[in-house]
Formats: sequence, structure tokens, C-alpha cells
Amino acid sequence: MQGLKIITTVLICLALGACRTEEPTKELTTPIGISIDSLVRRVAIPSLAMGKVYNANIILPESYFLDSTMQSYPVVYLLHGYSGQYSHWYEKAPIIRSLASEYDMIIVTPEGGYASWYIDSPIDSSSQFFTYISQEVPSYIDEHFRTYPEARYRGITGLSMGGHGALSIALTMPNLFGVAGSMSGALDIRHIKEDYEIDKLLGEYEADSLLWASHSVVVMAQQPLRKTPLILMDCGVDDIVIEMNRLLHQTMLDSKIRHTYIERPGEHTWLYWEDAIECQLKFFDKAFKEG
Repeated sequence: MQGLKIITTVLICLALGACRTEEPTKELTTPIGISIDSLVRRVAIPSLAMGKVYNANIILPESYFLDSTMQSYPVVYLLHGYSGQYSHWYEKAPIIRSLASEYDMIIVTPEGGYASWYIDSPIDSSSQFFTYISQEVPSYIDEHFRTYPEARYRGITGLSMGGHGALSIALTMPNLFGVAGSMSGALDIRHIKEDYEIDKLLGEYEADSLLWASHSVVVMAQQPLRKTPLILMDCGVDDIVIEMNRLLHQTMLDSKIRHTYIERPGEHTWLYWEDAIECQLKFFDKAFKEG
């Protein structure tokens, strides 16, 4: 009975918006959130899986406010990297604001935690970001904004840790995401086991290397997959994760997973990602229009 009382308390807390947040959201009073500017809203999205509330930025196209037909829009979920936060895409690559209007899509930049790797940790119940990003965030967005809820109009991509998260979610749940991407993705966590706090999520590598493998995108792509999303991967030739990207590219070729792979000049920097996001969103827009 004590466990039931705790669960009930968490659910009531979330419903009232009283749970602790990763960042202050006390001024948030409406479902459409706080206006950062005329096209950007900050909202607080609850997670029943983690018993917390996290911020997200929603970048809306200009037509969202001008279109008298109240049309619906495709959505791209844009994930941040290790040590990042939900606001980084808007702050460091403000071009996404104009790209949302150019391609008539909604862009969502959710909170993914400092070092969550977008994994549902089996040893840390406070880090269940796979469920949060793949299910809880889209459910909230579909409820509060005018979206097409079908997978063919829903995409996900991200940089570095976010690239890993985007592809792991999309390969696992192609019925929810029809298009996926990765920019400078850290796509094989087995190769970075000494750093980046992954052991806090999965335990020591030596204790269960198979668990680590099962959470690596490169290994996921080796499994028989009945359905896969459209995929765009890109990485700078001087990036520290270029070999992981080449490995996944070859693995996908071997597994006959349809994808587009691009290498071009660049490193693991925002200078590269601000340019890469233009290519990604153009790809997503084409996929949405062609179905």
C-alpha cells in the first residue's frame, strides 16, 4: 500500500504541475507556454516515467498564426548532445527559426538530460529518456499543437549524443517516426565507455558488455528489422566520431537499411551543426511531402 501511495502522490503532483523541474518553469501558466519570441514557445512537458517536468522549446512556422484554415503540421524532434540542454539549438543555431517557416513544420527541442544518452536506464529510475522522448513528448505535442499524428509526418534527429538517441529511437519505433537523422552521431557507445557517464546508466562495461551492445545503434542496425524509417546521416571528415559513422554506414549497407550518408568538411562543433541542420530539415521536408 505504501508503494501505491507514492505513485498516487507523483501522479497528483504532475497533474498540478507541482513536481520539481530541471530548470525553473514557475511562470508557465498555459498549454502553449511562454513566448520566447513571436514564433518560439517554451513549454513544460511532464514525464510520468520519471516523475518530473522538463522544459522544451517549440519553434512554430509563421503560417501557424496566419493560416485561417487551421491546418496541421509535420513535426521534427531535434535532440541536443552530451552536456547540452533543450535551449541550445535555439541559442546556438537560431537558423532553425527561419527553417521552420521555410519548410512549414514544427520543430521541437526537448530536454534530454546532461548525460542521458536517451536511454531507459535499468539501474537509474530517474533517467528514462527513451520513453520520455519517444512517447511522452510527442503525446504532449500532438495534444497541444496542430500536428499530423501519423509517423510519416513525424521525424527525429540530433547531434552527437542526440544523433545516437534519434537513431536508436527511430530504429526501435518506426511506427512512431517515419524519418530520422543524425549529425555527428556518437553511434557506438562501446567505443566511449571510459567517459561520458554511460556507466551510470548501464553499469560497468566489463560487468555486462552485452547490455552496452544492445544500446548501441551500430548493433541495433545488425538485427533483422521488418520496417525502418527514412534515414539521413552526416558527419564531418575531421570529427572525432567519424569512424563510428562510417561503421554504421557500412552496417546499414550490409543490413540493406535504406539511408543516405554524407561526409563533408567539418569537426565536432556548432559551426558544423548549424550548417548540417539545413541539410537535415530539407531532407525531412522532402520526405514529409513525398510520404
